[in-house]
Amino acid sequence: MRAGLYRGLIPGYLPVMAKDFPSPDSGAHRALLDALGIDTARLDRRTRAALEALSEEVLALREESEGLRAALAEAESLADNDALLPIFNRRAFEREVRREIALSGRFETPLSLIFVDLDNFKMVNDIYGHAAGDAVLMKIADILQQRTRETDIVGRLGGDEFGVVLAHATFEDSQRKAVQLAASIDALEVRDEANPAAPAVRIGASCGVVEWRPGQGAAALIAQADQAMFLEKSRRKAAGRAVR
Repeated sequence: MRAGLYRGLIPGYLPVMAKDFPSPDSGAHRALLDALGIDTARLDRRTRAALEALSEEVLALREESEGLRAALAEAESLADNDALLPIFNRRAFEREVRREIALSGRFETPLSLIFVDLDNFKMVNDIYGHAAGDAVLMKIADILQQRTRETDIVGRLGGDEFGVVLAHATFEDSQRKAVQLAASIDALEVRDEANPAAPAVRIGASCGVVEWRPGQGAAALIAQADQAMFLEKSRRKAAGRAVR
């Protein structure tokens, strides 16, 4: 696709014409002409000049195309990633859930989803401010990524809510993983070392685990995991572990 068609699609992008690129070196010219099987030594001067001009245009367009592909890949990455964290945003996460559901349905493999909601997170924002809250969210994203497989899908569903999709994982396997994730997050504590009088806040996680059933869509699976999370949060509140 020519550069002009991308105007308005990639912020800050200006169309680049072939003449804007520096002339390719003679080595690149020769390589291209050799690849085409053209022996310029047998051509008259006029034909040789025309072919060299054409090869320059081809090489410039190739460089332009590579730049456009890189810009498009960057734009797609920005569209998929959360604004704060290096994980999927909700839109991209739901798309990946639909993809995993299609694969599980086709190959009849297990698929589970963990819905993670932080406990006591509001207290961090109230006591220490939103910068501290952002730092906590970044730590949570790191924990979720470090303690799951590369094939698993991690996304931020909104606020202090996260989702983890475990492909080829049974319900029992996913329950054990949820316990591990909760234990790692439960160990986090926010405190102000410069102000010992400020109350420390223990972070925690309530995790709802569900297994996909044939015929169930992505939205229904996420909603079911959300309900399972609320049940777990109620249990933790009753045990004195969760406030919010």
